[in-house]
Amino acid sequence: MAAAVRATILELMKYGLLEEASKPNLYRNALLHRDEVDRMLGWLELALRIDDIRGLAFIVVAAAPDRDDDEWSHPLVRRQRLTLEQSLLVAILRQQFVAHEVEAGVGAGDARVALDDLIPHLQAYLGDLGSDAQERKRLLTLLEQLKGHGIVSDVDQQERVTIRPIIAHLANPENLTNLVQALREATGGGDIGPTSVEEADE
Repeated sequence: MAAAVRATILELMKYGLLEEASKPNLYRNALLHRDEVDRMLGWLELALRIDDIRGLAFIVVAAAPDRDDDEWSHPLVRRQRLTLEQSLLVAILRQQFVAHEVEAGVGAGDARVALDDLIPHLQAYLGDLGSDAQERKRLLTLLEQLKGHGIVSDVDQQERVTIRPIIAHLANPENLTNLVQALREATGGGDIGPTSVEEADE
């Protein structure tokens, strides 16, 4: 048990999350030894969260009654703010992720989206750069940045990315919806489809 808990905590501390699809044994350890893992993380003012529907275990900063959520700090966790373009792409990807779960069921894996399907969404809000090569470069740069946050996979041979399930827990749906709506109004209200980025019912 001690070895299983140690291995699970080390993996969580290294990457911040465990996905059942890629680390089934460690994810199972997190489920089996949830209380022990959570107790040990608690010493570091961290906590374990498990989304068993999507097969995801991840670390969050433990809530404290005297902590302001807008001004929290933690010696082991760095809060990273996204740029406007990154936030917009997160909102677009979340739309795609929710649409996938609506169609295939909450917890369904392999939420993939083609690069060619993402480019028109970015163009609608950020403008047309004038060439396909520049549009593709902008998208690939943003996807590479979001990959560092664990939101998407590498681009595959079919020119698609997989949206990772942590996206359901990373950002406030209301804030993302407001961002998309504000950008829609700023660009003249162009219609590129639904604006809702709310989480699917769990």
